Amino acid sequence: MTEESRERFAAEARAQSPDPVLLCLLMGFEADLGGADAAGSLDAGMAPSLNALAKLTALAAADLAAAGCLPGQADRPGGGPPPAQAAALLAGALAGAADLRGGPAAYRRLESSLLHQVLRTGRGLPILLSVVWIHVGRSLGLPVYGVALPGHFVVGVGEPEGEHVLVDPFRGGRPLTREDAEALVAEAGYPLDPEMLRPAEPVDIALRVLTNIRSWAAARPEHARTQLWAAELSLLLPRHPAQLRLERGELLVRTGSFLEGAAEMESYATILDAFDPESAARVRLEARAARHRLN
Repeated sequence: MTEESRERFAAEARAQSPDPVLLCLLMGFEADLGGADAAGSLDAGMAPSLNALAKLTALAAADLAAAGCLPGQADRPGGGPPPAQAAALLAGALAGAADLRGGPAAYRRLESSLLHQVLRTGRGLPILLSVVWIHVGRSLGLPVYGVALPGHFVVGVGEPEGEHVLVDPFRGGRPLTREDAEALVAEAGYPLDPEMLRPAEPVDIALRVLTNIRSWAAARPEHARTQLWAAELSLLLPRHPAQLRLERGELLVRTGSFLEGAAEMESYATILDAFDPESAARVRLEARAARHRLN
């Protein structure tokens, strides 16, 4: 199942318009947390999560229809409601009626980074909750997009270069002023740059989710295998940090695959040769030490 899910993950990541929901759900097949029934198909494994998303979409659609705000109902160019109203109605359905939000324990739990678990529990990290908002909003014809602020992912509703609002799904869909966004970014040690407010690409969303998983596992050495699969999925993305090759090699060694890990480190050292030969030499020493562990 993992081989099949990885093939589909790689294919989706390279599609013309990757689906962040599908990418996030396919991550669940790597985790020992019920991403899918090992005896079933990928589609069968994802069906409960897709059904949950359909119910959330129907819930939001009912609220928008009652307010006369579904695209085609509203008397505005494009037929949609003003961004602030659309955001408020989505918050009422997703954070209010469905109680989808963050919580104090979210950053301590791997489940908070796995979409199928977030849909089951209603609790997750900002980026996973944002993925749900984006999916539901776009399913209803609303212009909802992800905004990858450093340290705290949020969503935008409206036109990025025109009328729009920022919303924080982690905090119950609270609207964010520019000052709020500046404060969030400052917590991560950055000044707010206009580029940070641009819509996030689906592949970048997937990489950030996987980075969160890797960071969670790196702080817990007993979860080296979790860090390994997150690194390996990241390497299937068309854009990823080259240093992930070294991380994968070191994790393979740590989990007992000495020869494969050594080969990966040596391959990464070849990349380093062109611009950092000193580091390349250190990586080759690590690879040699890994091979010696077989003796």
